[in-house]
Amino acid sequence: MCLVRALLQQPFDSLNGEAEYNREYIESLHRILSDLHIMLYDLLDKIERCLRKLEDQLRLIDEDGRLIVSWWSHYLVILKELNNINSELFNNSEVFWQKLNQQKNSLCFLITMFVNSFDDYRWIIEHKEVTNFEVRRHLTMMMLEEARFGNKEKSYEMLIDRSVLLDVSFEYIVDQDPALLRGDLLIQFKHEEAAGPGVLREWFFLVFREMFNPHKALFVACPNDRRRFFPNSASKVDPLHLEYFTFCGRMIALALMHKIQIGVVFDRVFFLQLAGEDISLEDIRDADPTLYSSCKQILEMDPETVDQDILSLTFAYDVEELGSRTTVELQPNGKDVVVNSKNRKEFVNLLIQHRFVTSIASQIAHFSQGFSDITTSNIKTSLFRSLYLEDLDKMLDGSGTAISVEDWKAHTDYNGYEENDQQISWFWKIVKCMSAEQRKVLLFFWTSIRYLPLEGFRGLDSRLCISRTSGSCEQLPSAQTCLYLLRVPPYFNRVMMQNQLEMITQEHIGCSFGNL
Repeated sequence: MCLVRALLQQPFDSLNGEAEYNREYIESLHRILSDLHIMLYDLLDKIERCLRKLEDQLRLIDEDGRLIVSWWSHYLVILKELNNINSELFNNSEVFWQKLNQQKNSLCFLITMFVNSFDDYRWIIEHKEVTNFEVRRHLTMMMLEEARFGNKEKSYEMLIDRSVLLDVSFEYIVDQDPALLRGDLLIQFKHEEAAGPGVLREWFFLVFREMFNPHKALFVACPNDRRRFFPNSASKVDPLHLEYFTFCGRMIALALMHKIQIGVVFDRVFFLQLAGEDISLEDIRDADPTLYSSCKQILEMDPETVDQDILSLTFAYDVEELGSRTTVELQPNGKDVVVNSKNRKEFVNLLIQHRFVTSIASQIAHFSQGFSDITTSNIKTSLFRSLYLEDLDKMLDGSGTAISVEDWKAHTDYNGYEENDQQISWFWKIVKCMSAEQRKVLLFFWTSIRYLPLEGFRGLDSRLCISRTSGSCEQLPSAQTCLYLLRVPPYFNRVMMQNQLEMITQEHIGCSFGNL
């Protein structure tokens, strides 16, 4: 391939007026390229047939992985070389990716089974259409693991005062050496003895709850989905707002790296800019439904009606921030340019660009920098470009569904109790009668997990346990969150147990009491 590239370049570097010679030279190169093109497609057809046969064999593989043979990994090596030919000589022909998309099941199986190094398969990461969510998550986590490589033996200790949790966390994170943050994070709350992964999970939850609180004014929640956020153009009310976006970028990267679901997801306008893509009218539907409807109306209105200036629009619009109103011109002398049927599309595009790109460009840039600090700059764009918004939703928000009591019960063991003991029967009946919010608080009290992984309780790194204590029945249950262990006294009756469980499922108690 290097030789062909050199030959392709030579006629343009050494033109000497010999037109006939150059014409023949170029024609011969075209014949070579044509032959290579035929060879590439022939090889593609053959590897496609192999992948199709492999897919038939996948149905025979049992849970223990029997029938998997190591030489199947050679398919990936061949595909990588074919991609090199395709990208270097044929400008990344779409035919190559279309054929891979047709054999997506086999390709995803091969990546899941045999890919152990992200760098070897960087070539596939931005072509997310040929992979499924499991593979995209697998490659993303591989990226983050490689960013941590060499730092796992390091640890960074933080002593957090709950009363000023966000401010203290900000000071610990925002200016620290990113290499140290990629190691183990050891969190301890001031005047509390608890330590370990349970405390780390609680810290992440509390930091993000504060960071995305509307009173902080860093982010705006979408009107129709209050979990979904994008940067607030009015965040400059806080002089440190840009540093907080750097902090937020670092924290989001750390949450992904530690596989912690935070219950917060990004709006499309935010996600697309992190991926380096443009924003269109359809992308703002959730962020600002009112503006979206107005812009659609302008574009769909009868041309004659628009030209009669019934809308009284110019290439300027009023922005109200921090209690004051200012006029923004979308182009030079925009307040003197009337919107008509010929320029209305340009007006809508400029309006969207200013509202959702220009006005929050600094915030997004600082968030991106913070994210890059943790993930290392060379994979920041790749990570967002390799995922769909829905993929990132699943990684940040987890299952996003109500907690299943049956799933919870199926993944719980007992110590000192038997599954058919009265206390255990009472316990699950009480949990089943709880509200969705009470269940979340109980789960958080028990595990420091507020949002379950996509797989539900099966996605946790160990099973939960209810342990019998020898303490008084007047005592509340207590938890060792690092071990997913709930200690429950042998209450005399269901009413007594229900009263105690209702006590710990109050939000202010469940988030701060009994976590050891």
